[in-house]
Amino acid sequence: MAAIGIIATLTVAEGKNSEFEAVFAELAAAVRANEPGNEFYSLTQSRSNPQVYKVLERYVDQAALEAHGNTEYFRAAGLKLGPCMASAPDIEYLDAF
Repeated sequence: MAAIGIIATLTVAEGKNSEFEAVFAELAAAVRANEPGNEFYSLTQSRSNPQVYKVLERYVDQAALEAHGNTEYFRAAGLKLGPCMASAPDIEYLDAF
């Protein structure tokens, strides 16, 4: 089975960038430390709109992606990130080779 890539586009509310980035940094550290099925997990920020971030992710397979979504730290981060968001995330799933 092919690896899975994800591009998550997140739009952050005005004035919430620092809070968002701090929570995401904690989440990313937990992902890297605890998920061997995650090959890449990185936050990037748009140069043209500082409220827009993209999370670039890669998982070895569907099971690794599902494991990521079921972790306690992912769920806890979601609760903290929710108030930072200006809109719902846009998630694009990709087949990776």
